[in-house]
This record gives sequence, C-alpha cells and structure tokens, in this order.
Amino acid sequence: MHPLDLLKVKFQVATTKPKGGIGRQIWLSLKDIQASEGWRGLYRGVGANIAGNASSWGLYFLFYNMLKKNASPNGDPNVKLPSSTTLLYSAEASAVTALLTNPIWVVKVRMFTTRHDSPTAYRGLWHGLSSIYRGEGIRGLYRGTTLALVGVSNGALQFMTYEQIKWLCFERKKRQFAKTGRSWTLADDKLSNTTYTVISGASKLAALIITYPYQVVRSRIQNNATAYKYPTIPICIKKTFTEEGIRGFYRGLGTNLVRVLPGTCVTFVVYENLAWLFRTTAARKAQRRIDEA
Repeated sequence: MHPLDLLKVKFQVATTKPKGGIGRQIWLSLKDIQASEGWRGLYRGVGANIAGNASSWGLYFLFYNMLKKNASPNGDPNVKLPSSTTLLYSAEASAVTALLTNPIWVVKVRMFTTRHDSPTAYRGLWHGLSSIYRGEGIRGLYRGTTLALVGVSNGALQFMTYEQIKWLCFERKKRQFAKTGRSWTLADDKLSNTTYTVISGASKLAALIITYPYQVVRSRIQNNATAYKYPTIPICIKKTFTEEGIRGFYRGLGTNLVRVLPGTCVTFVVYENLAWLFRTTAARKAQRRIDEA
C-alpha cells in the first residue's frame, strides 16, 4: 500500500485541486510519478514508512495492553472496560507512541515530497534523521509534534469504537452458545476474520473522518517545500481555510481511505489471530503442567 501512502501526502501538501474522481486522480498521479521517477519513485521513503508503521503499531499495542492488564482485577488484558476508560487508555498509549515515533514521520513526509535525485534528498531513514538533527536540532525532529498529539484522538476514537463493537459481538456469540447448549472454551474465544475485518474497518472509518484535518495540517507543517507558507499551525489553518475552504482540510482523504482501510483491517486480523494463538498455546502448556503434576 506504500504508493498510495506516498500519494496521500502529496495530495495533502498540494494546493491545486486535482481533476476527476478519486479513482482517476489516483491512477493518473501514480502514472505520472512512475513516468517521471520510475518504480523507485513510487517506493521512495518505503524504509521510513515501514519503520514508522511497525514501531507505531508495536508500541501502541504494547502500551495499550499494559494499561488494560494493569486495570484488570485478574490481569486479563481482554477484560471489558467502560468506554471512558478505553478512550483514556487509547489516548495515553497513542500519546506516548506519537512522541516516540514523531522523528520518523518527519523524515517520511520529507522523503515523500522530494525526488530521489534532488540535491537535498534524504537517502534513507538514518540519513534523514541525522541531516535534520545537524541542520535543525532536536526541534526539527519534533516538528509537528503538537499536531501528532492532536492526532491521538484518532487512535483513541478508533480503539474505543473497536473495543465496544468487539465486545458486543462476543456477547452475541456467547448468547448463541448458551441458547444451543454449547460450552464456551478457550478455542471459541475468537471472532471470525470477517467480523474482525468489518469492525476494524468501521471503527477506522469513523475515527478518520472525524480527525482527518489534522493530518493535512501536519503534512504541510512538516514539508520543507511549504514551510515558508505555513510557518505555524494557526497560519496553516487560516490559509488553508481561506484559500481552499473546508475541502482543503480533506485533501487526499479518498486516497487515504483506499490505502488505510485494507492496511488497518489486515493489521487487526493478524493481531487478533496471533493474540488468540498465544493465549491458547499458553493455556495448553499450563494445563499440561497441571496434568503432569
């Protein structure tokens, strides 16, 4: 999905309105990049993107489950928590993750918005991080952090919605088991992949539509080419609204939906299946130890 992520950022920092529908915009833009920069151009910044996404998801799930486990009376990270608590824990995990990974996203945006043959282009993630540090110091690495913290609301809303819908689905499944007289086992403590796909997609869609404008502002703030035009967040918001209206804050949304929904759904399906696999494996080992004793 990397080429679509690259295209989303290019749309976000652009100030001219693209022509045609979403599908045509995506196709023509990808075709133009491939024609002018080759396949390498479509995958510029892929290393930074992989590092950013892998570390963000990994750190988020780590902190979120630590908080849930700590709040559980018996240490069960799958315990049902109130919506307000889920929202709080999601926000806390998102905030810590945003602070730890912000430098990677700065490099990613700048790689996405420059050609690989540009004299000032970053050759990779480490080169980008070291170049920013030498030229702009720590402040440069944390450019757009305020907006990243605003973006905490995206993850918080997404996980609150996801957890509540997932809990409702589990309750429905348990009622069906009780109705048919089937006993609930650890092997049944899992929803279908289709269900995980639908609820992760729905929760991401809702959160993204509500919070998307901050992403546009953040991309414009972090992009070197537009830094002179948008030196501060208030100026960026004011100029975007004055020159482009509300639609300006939703630039690249269609491309982002095409990119982020499949990625989010795959991430959650894989995560839920691995979490279930580890739980059942641990339970079987514990039972074998009991039997042997």
